[in-house]
Amino acid sequence: MGLSALSTLRLNQDREIPMLGIGTYQMSGPDARKSVGTALRDGYRLVDTAQAYKNEHEVGLGIGESGIPREELFVTTKLSVANQDKARVQSSFEESLKKLGTGYIDLFLIHWPVLDKWQECWKVMEELPADQCRAIGVSNFTIDHLKELAEISAVVPAVDQVEFHPFLLQAELQAYCQDQKVVLEAYSPLMHGHRLDHAVLQEVAKAQSRSVPQILIRWGLQHGVVEIPKSTKAERIRENLNVFDFELSTTEMGRLDGLHEDLHFAWDPRTLKL
Repeated sequence: MGLSALSTLRLNQDREIPMLGIGTYQMSGPDARKSVGTALRDGYRLVDTAQAYKNEHEVGLGIGESGIPREELFVTTKLSVANQDKARVQSSFEESLKKLGTGYIDLFLIHWPVLDKWQECWKVMEELPADQCRAIGVSNFTIDHLKELAEISAVVPAVDQVEFHPFLLQAELQAYCQDQKVVLEAYSPLMHGHRLDHAVLQEVAKAQSRSVPQILIRWGLQHGVVEIPKSTKAERIRENLNVFDFELSTTEMGRLDGLHEDLHFAWDPRTLKL
């Protein structure tokens, strides 16, 4: 797969999403502002935040200070669990847009499938002004959630953002999403720093003369998944972007795929019912 820092995937809602972006989970204040600005100046074009992260204002400042034209960027935020009420969807979206100060939001996601609430929220999201909300999608949705969504709405989510890494190779979900033309996006691709010392990861990294995080990011990209690694350290932000001048072999991809053990380092939407 020929990939570059400018590689994108086509969304079903007539948009292109960059395949590599910066995540901002647990970033706050100056760290969020500085990290986003650094990432964009270094070449990232996708920024991912959320209402629940409570950093949309700082992320917006980083975007504004980067000097990158707005039309070159792709900005994602998410409807929080706390705002999953049909009466709060539009006002919370407007608040996010105001905090970000980006003029429009490229992608607005339901952050978590809250029982008996997300369905009505989706209906409201469908009606958000197209000039302010370019595409809508979901996060942490299983195949069952996506099938239920298909039963209540003709609007197919542009993206399903889920935890995805070698220890959680969600092959069935990815196949279903591909069939439905839903782009799969990986959060926690670096596994919150866990298992980075695993022998297979270390061996592949050594063979490629790369860091383990670079191997993990490249693995996801070669699976055709959007990757949003997070770091507040400038050198790590740059390192995470430097994954386009090498390629994992079929054997290496197979070894990494073989690490799958259905292991969530974050939250499992099959068992955590909100």
